[in-house]
Amino acid sequence: MGNSDAIETSPIPQRFRRALNSSLGFIAFLFAAFYLQQQIAYQYLSLQPGVLAGLVGIATAPLLHGSLEHLLSNSFSILILGTLVGTVYPKASIRALPVIWILSGIGTWFIAIKGFHIGASGITHGLMFFLMTMGVLRRDRASIAAAFIGILLFGGMLLSVLPQQPDISWEYHLSGALAGILSALLWRKLDPAPPRPVYSWDEEADEEQSNDDGQTLEPPRPQEVPVLWHRPAPANDQSVVLIFRRPNTTETEPPKAP
Repeated sequence: MGNSDAIETSPIPQRFRRALNSSLGFIAFLFAAFYLQQQIAYQYLSLQPGVLAGLVGIATAPLLHGSLEHLLSNSFSILILGTLVGTVYPKASIRALPVIWILSGIGTWFIAIKGFHIGASGITHGLMFFLMTMGVLRRDRASIAAAFIGILLFGGMLLSVLPQQPDISWEYHLSGALAGILSALLWRKLDPAPPRPVYSWDEEADEEQSNDDGQTLEPPRPQEVPVLWHRPAPANDQSVVLIFRRPNTTETEPPKAP
């Protein structure tokens, strides 16, 4: 409990460093696993759909990659998406990552037909769809900004959940995407929303609403302003009507010339 509270109250630079270091550490572990898989027959560690022995691949398949290009592609996605998710959602990411890892493998085992499925692309798609769904559900500035960055860099993942190439496991992509959406729905409120910044014009607007006596300085509403011909008569009407006499034209007119 104390550890999660410390994560929640930690400043953004500290959360960014923690998420970046975690992503780099996992990438280093992937490179170590890629080196080791060259020394052994790793096919039995892959995910084989519909095969009972292939269930072990749910845990091990994301650590295996078919080529260095495949590893580099997934490493770049993990570096960016993992850092974004860990920075903006430090508490939800701890729960979402295991769920994405396991459910992406289980979904692939059920819906795929054949083949040996390996690679961390199920995790990367899960992080991408988790980030995008969080932005749609929460709609605060940090969530929207993180979702836009993810879509800008990895928007192609939105289409890679569909069958495209026979040597690419779209089943892994689709299962990871669904796991990411489910994780976002479950833990969308786990991390508190960032406080709304107060700008100078907000403070000026509050000061203009009332003066030192607590009286409003704003003009009355239009419906509260009486019409001129409906104004009530004053209580003490002491008005005086002044009578003006017409001037005497004989006295005021100048004499006419003969």
